[in-house]
Amino acid sequence: MLFFFVSTLLLVSLNSCESSTNSNSAEGYEAAQTVTEITHDEVIAAQQAWVDALVEIGRLNTTGGDYRAFAAEVLSTAYNYEHGEVFFKPTLTHGDQTFRNTKTGALAYFVGGVDAYPDDKGFALNPWKSARFENSGVQIHGNVAITMGNVFVSDADGNEVMVDKTWAFKKGDDDQLRIILHHSSLPFTP
Repeated sequence: MLFFFVSTLLLVSLNSCESSTNSNSAEGYEAAQTVTEITHDEVIAAQQAWVDALVEIGRLNTTGGDYRAFAAEVLSTAYNYEHGEVFFKPTLTHGDQTFRNTKTGALAYFVGGVDAYPDDKGFALNPWKSARFENSGVQIHGNVAITMGNVFVSDADGNEVMVDKTWAFKKGDDDQLRIILHHSSLPFTP
């Protein structure tokens, strides 16, 4: 699954390279410029890779695989932690640990086992059998894209949980799409 996730990110990167264009001035020449605008397809591919990775973490946990290493790799490739700032507000957090602006805090949320975050049991360790997303909207502003909608996860018994999800993605100088904002919450029940 790690191969699939990394392959998807590589495909997204290659597709963005194909969309690079040369810009010529009226005088007949100008240095080639790489267009870093995000495409809608890249956003969808990044979201699909995220939900697939969530399911894979749980699968690795139940089959004795190295779920922690896989989750750390997902955080390194899908999130901007190693290249800049990330605003991450997971669904089931509270108090002074509500926001996870470090990779360690995010890893604790997904797989638990971090002493500094004793309330985290590992949301992704639940063996989710499937996950999908539905966007309410997608906005693209050059090299930044914002999505808002829902993510649905289903357990082994077919019970489905829906969370409200907002993501912001930024395409880096290396043409990789990374999450710079991830906000998740349970829907309001009056």
